[in-house]
Amino acid sequence: MANNPYGDIDFMKLLSEYKIPGFDMEAIMAAQRRNMEALTQANQLALEALQTVLSRQTEVLRETMEESAAALRGLLDQSSTDDKVAKQADRMKQSFEKALSNMREVTELVTKSHREACDVINRRVAEGLEEVRTSVTKK
Repeated sequence: MANNPYGDIDFMKLLSEYKIPGFDMEAIMAAQRRNMEALTQANQLALEALQTVLSRQTEVLRETMEESAAALRGLLDQSSTDDKVAKQADRMKQSFEKALSNMREVTELVTKSHREACDVINRRVAEGLEEVRTSVTKK
């Protein structure tokens, strides 16, 4: 245990040496290890999702800035006023629709990642309950 804040004390070893009637300390420690593995997996999924969302939001921001620059150039061109108004109205409509699409995409990414992380935890909780049920029915 390289990161043990208590020095050389190995609590798992100490606990495994105690024999408590009715408790299988090895099984309890194995279950806790699986709990930690599930939490680690859920956290990894959440981190990966956060990176994906941040990457997508950065991409959306870049696209928005490019579109804004194009819109500004469109305002500065020498075409007629009526033509400018029609182009700007169309560009605003497209921008609004794209913004909604981008928000929907990011929301779906967050929802999917939340569901995946929760599924990992839910499976582990179900397994843990089954382990408890099995250990109780053995007695």
